[in-house]
Amino acid sequence: MKLILFLLSWLFFIAPTVHASIAQKLLPTSAPVGASPTLTYLFWDVYQATLYAPNGQYSADQPFVLKLHYLRELKGKDIAQRSVEEMKKQGVQNQAKLTQWQTQMQSIFPDVTNGTELYGKRTNSGTSKFYRGEDLIGEINDPQFTQHFFAIWLGEKTSEPDMRKALLNNK
Repeated sequence: MKLILFLLSWLFFIAPTVHASIAQKLLPTSAPVGASPTLTYLFWDVYQATLYAPNGQYSADQPFVLKLHYLRELKGKDIAQRSVEEMKKQGVQNQAKLTQWQTQMQSIFPDVTNGTELYGKRTNSGTSKFYRGEDLIGEINDPQFTQHFFAIWLGEKTSEPDMRKALLNNK
């Protein structure tokens, strides 16, 4: 009986603090806002996304964390290239900035495999930090980049409106 009580107390009181999500470690007051269905390209599952914000309340001008859980192998340089393509689709036309951002993303984004989790964090100052798990892998200190990068998923001109709706928990 003592063993059962110990296990129950561990599950309900100790385990949640030991196993706090990475997003909560990156943004301590965060809670999930919404999660997307699997993004599929042609017939390949690519990733699933989850948005975290303070107390589960998203605001584009406040800190938040976007988690991408990859379901296939991709090269980091291809992720960077696709990000630039998506920014162009949203109307970003400054080629010099896009080239600069692509170079920065290529130096940050690792190759991923099935199960890799990458996190992008919008900071208090409006810049971007990127993590593989809890490990900081790079940052881009340009609020314009942050706005356009996260708009790939969260902006009104996203190429994936159903994903945006799910991430923002808009029913």
